[in-house]
Amino acid sequence: MANEKGRAFLDKFAAVSAKVGNQVHLRSLRDAFATITPLYILAGIAVLVNNVIFPLFPLDETTLANLQTWGSQLTLGTLNVSALILAGLIGYSLATNKRFENPLSCVVVGIASFVIMMPQTITASLAATSELLTDDVTSAAVTGALSTSNTGTNGLFGAIIIGLLAVTLFIKISGVEKLKVNLGEGVPPAVSKSFNVMIPMLLTLSVFGIVAALLSVCAGTDLLTIISTFIATPLKSIMNAGPWAVVFIYTLANLLFCVGIHQSTISGATVEPILTMLIVDNMATYAAGGAIPTDHYMNMQIINSFALMGGSGCTFMLLLDTFLFSKSKTSKTVASMSILPGLFNINEPVIYGYPVVYNLPLMIPFVLLPDLFIIATYGLTCAGIISPCIAQVPWTTPPVLSALLATGFDWRAAVWQVVEIAIGMAVYLPFMRISERATAQQAEESQALEA
Repeated sequence: MANEKGRAFLDKFAAVSAKVGNQVHLRSLRDAFATITPLYILAGIAVLVNNVIFPLFPLDETTLANLQTWGSQLTLGTLNVSALILAGLIGYSLATNKRFENPLSCVVVGIASFVIMMPQTITASLAATSELLTDDVTSAAVTGALSTSNTGTNGLFGAIIIGLLAVTLFIKISGVEKLKVNLGEGVPPAVSKSFNVMIPMLLTLSVFGIVAALLSVCAGTDLLTIISTFIATPLKSIMNAGPWAVVFIYTLANLLFCVGIHQSTISGATVEPILTMLIVDNMATYAAGGAIPTDHYMNMQIINSFALMGGSGCTFMLLLDTFLFSKSKTSKTVASMSILPGLFNINEPVIYGYPVVYNLPLMIPFVLLPDLFIIATYGLTCAGIISPCIAQVPWTTPPVLSALLATGFDWRAAVWQVVEIAIGMAVYLPFMRISERATAQQAEESQALEA
């Protein structure tokens, strides 16, 4: 009876979670971040090479600066325009998920609306060689320019909110048949599509233009500043007020995986965009030679490198236990097929083949181990025992190497990953044995019933 009630609860939890994760705007946000991730990884490589690899060579300052131009240009084309690109990707993802017939027009609307909401005047720092530079004057107000503080990492929240709002409004208006311009037959499809959405695009961008003008003239501000002050900063603070909010979400996400629904349904649509922004901020700070602020110690790379070794639930440790201590031929067969993908943090074969799904003994360490490692890694970072993560590396990077790359080659982080593997094996071992006993007992009962 208790097992039936527990399974019924898990089924209801899975249904609600799947509904939340499949909400079209959250799904579009997740898809957009998945698409832009290669840019962040490239930026991480550029940051590491510029700030870790190049300084190892005995170079004079001029030669070093010339070499670092390579990484600086990559940073300019990735991190410094990431919000601009994300606004367009959100438009495309939302159009695709809503099955809108002209997704490219949504890219245009997303980017244009985002730029419209930026301030017309920015404050620019004067270069050291500027004739205007004095002890009292180090910056100047500039018009007709875009600031990387808006188009880059600081503008990501603005890109998300404005991109979703603008494209949602645009798609809604585009559904009004009377606003479509029909050019008749014989017109190239691209031209016909562009005229079909011309009036809705003009109306949407005009709405955002009016809002931008009112904020600028009546309040002396802009929407990006408002979003940063009242939304971005509080949300980032929640993620960094200790690891508890992240632990809560990943507990739910991994519990969801235990009933067969991928954990990204919850985590990918809620905390991962925020955590990704934090590691992207860290890359920009590190590239500029600054110190990583303590309120950015919790970020997506802590999760990927230290709490998802072998994939969700840190199942790499379960595979090692299976090879060393298991007496089940079936488990060892699954482990032999899963160890190579597991080394690269791909563990669907374990979750569905071992299985972890609906396997109560294995569900316990699967859910609790990542929580333990999130809390411990965050604590070690705050204590200065390991360096904060300063680069986003591919989530498929194997353990030890991932820690080295993520922390700018801090050997202590790699040692901590080795310690985590030992802890994970110790935690998984008794639950693995309980699972094997339960499986053997179930097999005996089945044979008895058949007899």
